[in-house]
Amino acid sequence: MKLILLGAPGAGKGTQAEILSKKLGIPTISTGNILREAIKNQTETGLKAKAFMDNGQLVPDDVIIGIVEERLAQPDCAEGYILDGMPRTIPQAEALEARGIHFDAVVSIEILDEVIEGRMTGRRVCTGCGASYHITAHPPKTENVCDVCGGALSIRKDDAPETVKSRLQVFHAETEPLKDFYAKLGLLKLIEGNQPIDSATQDILKALGM
Repeated sequence: MKLILLGAPGAGKGTQAEILSKKLGIPTISTGNILREAIKNQTETGLKAKAFMDNGQLVPDDVIIGIVEERLAQPDCAEGYILDGMPRTIPQAEALEARGIHFDAVVSIEILDEVIEGRMTGRRVCTGCGASYHITAHPPKTENVCDVCGGALSIRKDDAPETVKSRLQVFHAETEPLKDFYAKLGLLKLIEGNQPIDSATQDILKALGM
């Protein structure tokens, strides 16, 4: 089973990827992770990527695709894999197709922007031990104080309201058009994201015919 997980930042892709990886017995390929791994292992494409990053530039598509291709050629991907965070744009999707990297299904986790904003801007992290909280879903016993170590809670820069809005704008402009691209290939499955994690997993498995 070769899958792509699509969805806005905060839609729950990472959580579902982790669950599906265990259930289906296939690895999750996260672009961020394999990029770091390729750089650490000093692969040819990893070194290329590092040169761009060291200069403060974005890693070009052909280098990213090369790193993904290297990773998918490894033995643990022989039975399938889940791509999380890739492709991000139509040109990346076209490049994967052109290199003969095809998929069985593309799962898009659908969730309204305002729900995502509530989820992400409500997150708090302990500055001491790194424990995570949410002001409505998982609040600390005492406001802004960590239950675990008594440290102060803060908002991560990524979760600040203006950052969340900006990340959502980028998603709608660059990544959302992929839904049409994969719908034309007959691969798109839409899943309601604003429901309990278990229910979303069941819906995904059902959509995959499992």
